[in-house]
This record gives sequence, structure tokens and C-alpha cells, in this order.
Amino acid sequence: MYNLPNFVHTHFDKSADELGDIEKRVLKKAHERKIISTDVNAALLAEASLGQRLADDIARIGGSWGFIISFLLFLTIWTVVNTILLATRAFDPYPFIFLNLLLSMIAAIQAPIIMMSQNRQTERDRFEAAKDYEVNLKAELEVLSLHQKIDLQVLTELSSLREEISRLTTALAAKG
Repeated sequence: MYNLPNFVHTHFDKSADELGDIEKRVLKKAHERKIISTDVNAALLAEASLGQRLADDIARIGGSWGFIISFLLFLTIWTVVNTILLATRAFDPYPFIFLNLLLSMIAAIQAPIIMMSQNRQTERDRFEAAKDYEVNLKAELEVLSLHQKIDLQVLTELSSLREEISRLTTALAAKG
């Protein structure tokens, strides 16, 4: 990457002015010999607001087997208490209208929270894809740079060998 404009034109097939922000950042990091990969989890957690972290936690809990089993247990206890134990004085007799109201309210609150968490997951996937692209691009640039160095070394050695062969051929002709 010694001749940067030529390197950019050769490997990106466009001029340095036409490069996007990502390509410019990757080239700068490659030129400075700095790493570009980051811990995606740490980067996203640092940017997350309290509401976003809370939405992720609620979605994680609401989608767990522990929650499903405990909620089924709660529903079973509610049903048993209101049909068998409190057969004459049930606070929510069959068809369990109060339970239906509670379940509807929980669903009304839980659904948007889960959608917020899914939106964050989509955002996270985009961020990861962008980081993967940057790392892959830098790796390609490094490989191309190594190829150039090796090619230059091979050409230098070939030139040196040709000179040595020419010198030996001249020396042999002079002896013979």
C-alpha cells in the first residue's frame, strides 16, 4: 500500500474520491496497521438505553421455558382455585372473565415490547453485517498487500538470478 491512489484504483476499480465511508475507514486502519474488529456485544450494550435493555430482558424471559412452565402453573392454579376450592364463592367463576382480562392486558403490553426487542435484534444483525464487511474488506486488502510484497520479492530475486546467470555465462565464455 505504498502508492495509495494506485492501490485504491487497482483494487477497488474506482478513484479514492469515489470510495464510501466504510472503505475509507478500512483503508485508513489498514494503512495505520490497526485492527478493525470489535466486540459487537460490548458495542451494542454501550449504546443501549435502559428501555432497550429492559425490552431485551422481557423478551428473553418471555420466550424462555421457565416462563412458559411457570405461567402454565399459574393458569392451572387459577383454574383449580376458582372451580374446585372456591366452588361456591369463586372470585372469578367459569368462564374466567377476569383471567381473560388479565391475559389480554399482559398480551397487549408484552407484544410491543417483544417487537421492540426484535427491532433491536434486526439493528444488531445489520451492525454485525457491517462489521463483518469491514473485517473481510481489511483482510482482503492485507492479503492483496502481501501478494504485492511477495511478487516484488520474487521479481527482485529473479532479476538477481538472471544477472548471476548472465555473469556466470560471460565468465564461462571467457574461459572457454
